[in-house]
Amino acid sequence: MIHRFTLNAGGRERPRVLANVMAFVDKLPDTKSWRIEIREASRERSLDQNSALWGVAYPPICMETGYDADKLHAAFCRKFFGTVEVMVLGEKVTRARRTTTTNEYGERDVIDRGTFVRFYDMVQRIAAELNIEVPDPSPFWREKAA
Repeated sequence: MIHRFTLNAGGRERPRVLANVMAFVDKLPDTKSWRIEIREASRERSLDQNSALWGVAYPPICMETGYDADKLHAAFCRKFFGTVEVMVLGEKVTRARRTTTTNEYGERDVIDRGTFVRFYDMVQRIAAELNIEVPDPSPFWREKAA
């Protein structure tokens, strides 16, 4: 069970949302342990951004390298987010610390638009080092992402 509340900066609804949060937390049964996380709200990467990654950036890299898009994506995630070693069937496996859609705990946590722009920039930079051109999806896409 996950409940999310968003406190908008300067929002007129802020006092009501705060009251709802406090009421909700106050009613949690004390017979269970609870994890409460608070983090800054940000806009998730857009579907257009995701489509650009999979439809504009990855195809030329796949064509030139022979790797499929899923393998490329896993490699780019390892490069961008770092790696961790996990045990799978008794063997150590290195995987990305997180992906563009899941956090380090495997929970759904889509990266924000600014982080996605930096991820796409990294993909373009690595492709350029391999002499593969990966165009911007549109002339103003970085501005739209902000």
